Amino acid sequence: MRITFSPDRPAVGRPQTLEVHKQGDVLTINGEVFDFSDLPEGATLPRSAVRCSSLARDVERIEGRVHLTLFLPHGPYPSDTVAFPQALESPPDGVLTIPHDPWAEEVDYGQD
Repeated sequence: MRITFSPDRPAVGRPQTLEVHKQGDVLTINGEVFDFSDLPEGATLPRSAVRCSSLARDVERIEGRVHLTLFLPHGPYPSDTVAFPQALESPPDGVLTIPHDPWAEEVDYGQD
């Protein structure tokens, strides 16, 4: 599996966080299960068919691996790690480490 990210300042109604669990070709994204194991080699599954608000593009199977891009939510001043995230190449099963900035920490720019 290859997971890339598209940094995104989420609008109202879109997920503000991204939590992903992987088990083979099955992803649980923010609590919703998406099974890509039946996607044949060379096939493209349109984003609209998946109905996942965290999915940024179509899903493909290339050389046996599922390729997909997820929106990566961030705040107003993302770190370089979040603004320019690295792809996850063949991540292990389990909870994935997703680039993020701590939402609870507010930056004080002296605008009180």
